[in-house]
Amino acid sequence: MNTFGRIFRQFVSRRLRRGESGNVATIFALTLPIVVGGAGLGVETSYWYYSSLKLQATADAAAYAGALEKIQGSNTAAITAAATQSATDNGLGNGTITVHAPPTSGPNTAKKAVEVILNQNLDRMFTSIFTDSKVPEQARAVALITDGAYACNRALNPSASQAVSISGNTSLKQVGCVIMANSIANDAIKVQGSATLQTDCLIAVGGVSLSTTPTMVCKSPITGALPAADPYADLPTPAASNQCQNDNKTTLSPGTYCSGMNLKGNVTLSPGVYVIQGPLKINANAVVSGTGVTIFMAGSNTVSMNGNATVTLSAQTSGPYSGVLFYGDRTGTNASNTFNGTANSLLTGAIYFPRQQVSYLGNFSGTGGCTQVVADTIQWSGSTTIKQDCTSLGMKNIPAAQSVAIVE
Repeated sequence: MNTFGRIFRQFVSRRLRRGESGNVATIFALTLPIVVGGAGLGVETSYWYYSSLKLQATADAAAYAGALEKIQGSNTAAITAAATQSATDNGLGNGTITVHAPPTSGPNTAKKAVEVILNQNLDRMFTSIFTDSKVPEQARAVALITDGAYACNRALNPSASQAVSISGNTSLKQVGCVIMANSIANDAIKVQGSATLQTDCLIAVGGVSLSTTPTMVCKSPITGALPAADPYADLPTPAASNQCQNDNKTTLSPGTYCSGMNLKGNVTLSPGVYVIQGPLKINANAVVSGTGVTIFMAGSNTVSMNGNATVTLSAQTSGPYSGVLFYGDRTGTNASNTFNGTANSLLTGAIYFPRQQVSYLGNFSGTGGCTQVVADTIQWSGSTTIKQDCTSLGMKNIPAAQSVAIVE
């Protein structure tokens, strides 16, 4: 009997164990889709998160590229193209890009900044069993351009050796401003001979070559800088009139001088814009004066100022040519303009020759030191003091050493 009871209990126990196995299998079969779906959702969510991080990095890079293009002085179309190319190179694919310069929202709408908004739709994987809709993602970035310094002299040429050359017995003192060269050459700025120089800093896209040590606010010259845009790139070209003016007078009127100007003796320039379609020569012992004047050198024509002349000219203080004293044609070819004079001369305003060289040889500047030189290349050989803040005389501050940072 005891043997029968033991056999019966073993039989029942085995039957119960078989039932448990069947129940577990059933439960596992029922919960397997949930387990797999949960794992799939985790994988897909991780993919969405990774994709959003990548899209944000792409937006940051595109905004930065657009800001670098803006520093060059490019228009909105070029800025958009640069940002779009960056986004494409970084794998935007079928996504869309919107570029605003300046931004249309946020705290930097009134600043020099580039806003990039990227949108893309992601395909679903595991969650496609629930819906066929795409997963939208958006990223936004704003790159802000800040001005680290202001320039009194800027050479625009992107590759010239000695784009800024300071030589001879020069004694140049710049107050509150820097010397900037956009050239990538190893000697984009060169100080040589017995020249002495005082400036806030020397800044070059390329390198700086020094035979003497200048006195600077910065610890050392800044090389490898970002290029700076032409500060007068939007300056309109004056229109020439049909009537040709005669320069054989003691008092000249604004207008077009079809054969250039050859100034001798005492000459006064009345306020206004002068379009010179030939060379401008100021002869020895000439005494030339004028207030509220802008002189536009058409084509490849140049200025030649004799060192024994006394020239006292100042730019307009309002209007489209405010602060611009000499303006060289952007269509002109490479040539050299010579500004020579004594301490009795005053050139108050910007000397702007984007396609030509300016050789500044005299011991003079403008009223209170207000002379700026922006040219293709600059040669300085004279002794004078110039300063940066001349806004009270209608001149603009010229930014240099610009930087770009992602701020939104």
